[in-house]
Amino acid sequence: MFLKVRHDDDASLVEVLDLKALFDPFAATVQARIHGGEELQDPHHFAKSDLFFPSGEALPRCWLDSHYQS
Repeated sequence: MFLKVRHDDDASLVEVLDLKALFDPFAATVQARIHGGEELQDPHHFAKSDLFFPSGEALPRCWLDSHYQS
């Protein structure tokens, strides 16, 4: 799955490698790699709070907040 990550004034496209962690509301970070250039980049951990969909929408609250039903 591809998402965007906020960097200062810039937003980069990243490929999420661990979808299970992305959907887990108890996980604060997710492993992904920046998708740019022709070479495959090394994976890094990104805070889920910095990720959003390429359309500009935020991630669903149930992916970020373990108490979303309260």
